[in-house]
Amino acid sequence: MNLEKKGILVVVSGFSGSGKGTIMKELLKKYPEQYALSISATTRQPREGETDGVEYFFKETKEFEQMIADGITEVIVQPTHVINGIENDLMKEDALAFKNHFERITFGDPLLTTQQDHVEIVNAICQEFSDLPSDCGLILMGHGTSHYANDVYAALDYRFKDLGHDNIHLATVEGYPTLENVIRLVKEQGAKKVILTPFMIVAGDHARNDMSGEDEDSWKNQFQAAGYEVECCLKGLGEYPAVQNMLIRHVTEVC
Repeated sequence: MNLEKKGILVVVSGFSGSGKGTIMKELLKKYPEQYALSISATTRQPREGETDGVEYFFKETKEFEQMIADGITEVIVQPTHVINGIENDLMKEDALAFKNHFERITFGDPLLTTQQDHVEIVNAICQEFSDLPSDCGLILMGHGTSHYANDVYAALDYRFKDLGHDNIHLATVEGYPTLENVIRLVKEQGAKKVILTPFMIVAGDHARNDMSGEDEDSWKNQFQAAGYEVECCLKGLGEYPAVQNMLIRHVTEVC
């Protein structure tokens, strides 16, 4: 990599625990000559255990402004959001607040944006659970949202069934389809066991509490109360190599 040549800054954006580090590791592994990991600069004070030059470069405001003036001219932001929902809209607003500092700010697509993305994610799930018995239901826990992009979840649920995977169901925590919708479908299927797994980039708070937690209203306990044997698979989508490749593709498509 020519360090004297100005490059393009690629920003992988997502909330805490959304899989940014996982995506960056795979990007660096796959394209070692094209990408290098940058340590971010911040004007906040160091937290306990943080070292200047390791976690961040801790700068004064004037230094930060000078870095913008002297350095990067083009920014690519790659979100690790699953859909083009509220969080993705807010992220774009935050990034575009700095548009006057750069010649161009470009955004990669969230995980599920195109029909190609939908086909690839269905294939990735089917490959991951290729040995799923016919009398076992696979329940994918999506986040869900009031945003119109929530329609992606229902479309994917239909796509699974259209391809003959009647025992794969996608439900959401905060949108549609709901857990109640899926429990009804599982009963109609005649399943004896269900496997619960997050349809999120990481197996975070929703997966560990809402899905597999010990509270009475967790998905695990609601299925057990309905008479099903329950297995929880705490593996986020970001751990699937196929999903990592999808996000890397989204970065390279705008580079």
